Amino acid sequence: MSTDELLTKRRDLRQERLHLRLQQQSGQLEQPSRLRLLRRDIARIETVLSTREKQPAEAVAPAKKK
Repeated sequence: MSTDELLTKRRDLRQERLHLRLQQQSGQLEQPSRLRLLRRDIARIETVLSTREKQPAEAVAPAKKK
């Protein structure tokens, strides 16, 4: 996925997580495990995004060889 798609997906998942947390507070949440899955998906996307941010910096300054 492109970076823009990942950012959009992260925003959508965060919004869905907010709605599920509100349902949980009001006692209407039917699938509590969905919250954990959303949290993990968001973490995966953030990991990919942070890795992509670090890659150009590593390409500019390669490690020194002995």
